[in-house]
Amino acid sequence: MSEKSENVETKEPNTKAKLDDTWAIRPCHLYKDEYDDCSSFKARFHQYFIHGQDTDCSQWLTDFRNCERYEKSNGNDTEAGAAVIKSEEQRRLTRLRAHLANDTWTKRKQPPEDWAKPLPEWLQKRNENTYLELKQKELSGVATETQGEEQRSFCAIM
Repeated sequence: MSEKSENVETKEPNTKAKLDDTWAIRPCHLYKDEYDDCSSFKARFHQYFIHGQDTDCSQWLTDFRNCERYEKSNGNDTEAGAAVIKSEEQRRLTRLRAHLANDTWTKRKQPPEDWAKPLPEWLQKRNENTYLELKQKELSGVATETQGEEQRSFCAIM
């Protein structure tokens, strides 16, 4: 009896289940680009300078191979797709760890009651005749007084 490897890359396709989070799978070439960037000389120098050692880039290569398997099977190799989704979820949790652990600020459930109140008068006066105000009036359909002047061309052909 041969012993099967536990590596996801060598398992046979499983067509029994559908994946829910396929939106999390990036285009496969991006995993290869990330691996190439991570293992480049410049990145290795940066890793050694910042962390004092090289970082492990093998997960990018594993994700690339699993993504290729998933794409080549037209989404039928759900084990490879699930492995990529799990890796993306782990990467996202690692990135958000500091944000989620931050207890300095209280997170809002909804915006403040007066979030859409008009700007103070001094700020409205400062924004008069600015490009943003003119564009806002143009987008909202309000005619501007200087619209006739703006339509005039100051170009002169000599």
